Amino acid sequence: MKLKSILLGALASVAFTATAMGQDVTLRVHQFLPAQAPIPSQAIAPWAEAIEAESDGRIAVELYPAMQLGGAPDSLFAQAQDGVVDVIWTVLGYTPGRFPKSEVFELPFLITNGEDSSEAFYNYVMENSADEFASVHVIALHTHGPGLFHSKDPIATLEDLQGMKVRGGSRIISNMLGQLGAEPVGMPVPETAEALSRGVIDATTVPWEVTPSLRLTELVTNHTGFSGEQGLYSQTFGFVMNRGTYEGLPEDLRAVIDANSGIEVSRAFGAVMDAGDEAGLQIAVDAGNSIVTLDEEETARWKEAAQATIDQWFADMDAIGIDGQALYASAQEHMAAVSGQ
Repeated sequence: MKLKSILLGALASVAFTATAMGQDVTLRVHQFLPAQAPIPSQAIAPWAEAIEAESDGRIAVELYPAMQLGGAPDSLFAQAQDGVVDVIWTVLGYTPGRFPKSEVFELPFLITNGEDSSEAFYNYVMENSADEFASVHVIALHTHGPGLFHSKDPIATLEDLQGMKVRGGSRIISNMLGQLGAEPVGMPVPETAEALSRGVIDATTVPWEVTPSLRLTELVTNHTGFSGEQGLYSQTFGFVMNRGTYEGLPEDLRAVIDANSGIEVSRAFGAVMDAGDEAGLQIAVDAGNSIVTLDEEETARWKEAAQATIDQWFADMDAIGIDGQALYASAQEHMAAVSGQ
C-alpha cells in the first residue's frame, strides 16, 4: 500500500507540473516489455516524441515499461478500455476470446515479414473486425515477423517436436503446437527466460526480434525456421488509446493523434520488428548457435500437419456464429495485396 501511495502521489505531482507548464494533457503509456526492447525503444518512444513535438508540448507522454503501473500483460487492454491508463501496447492473444475475428492472423503459414503483414492486418481489421476495438481508439495494429522455434534440443524434423514442452503465446499458437505433437505451455513472453532456466519448458516460439531482450541465445543453442516467405505463425499487437481520453482532447490535439495513427504507423511498428529479427539472428550467428532452416519438403510436412489448426479455428468460429472460412479468405487476400501475389 505504501508503494502504491508513493506511485499515485508521484503521478499526481507530474500531472500538476504538466498543468503548471501549460500542457493540456499527459498521456500515460503502459506496456509489458523492458524499455530497451525494439518496440518500446524504436517505435513507442519515437511515437511519443512526435506527439510531444507536433503538439508544441501541449501533450506530454510518460512511458511506463515492464508493467510498472501494475497488473499483468493480459490486463493491458482492459486498462486502456477502462481508463486505468491512457495508452497501451499489448499482444492481442493475451486476452483469449476477446478478438476472435482478429486472431485469424495468428494461423500457421499466413504472414510474411512484419512490415507488410502489419499493413495487411490493419486493413483486414478495419474491414472485418473493427467492432472488436470499438471500446478504444486504435493508434496502430501490427504483427511481428515469422515465428520460429528456439530449443534446447535440435528440431530438424516434425518428429523432433513430439512431446517437447514448448511455450505458446496465445490460444491459437498453443492449439497449433499441440496439433503438431508438442506439449504446449501457455505464458506471456516475459516469463519465457525463467521457464527455460527452470526446465518448465524445453523450447519457445518467438520471433528473432524478442530473443536479445530474453537472452535466449544464452539459454538455448538451437533455432529452427522454415523455407519460403511465410512464417510458422505470428502474433498480433494493438497500440490503442482510451476512447474517453481521445474524445476529450481538443480538436487540434486529436488531429495530432490522428496524424500519428493508422496504416503507416502500423507498418512502422512492423518494420521495427523486422529490423529486430535481423539483429536477433545476428546475435545467434555470432554466438555460434545452430540455426536450421527446414527445406521445402520438410516445411511442406509441417504445413500439412498445421492444417488441423486452421480447420479447428473454422469450427471454433462456426460455434460462435462467425464465418471463419470467409475471414481466412479475406486475410489471405490482404496478404496477397501487400506481397504483390
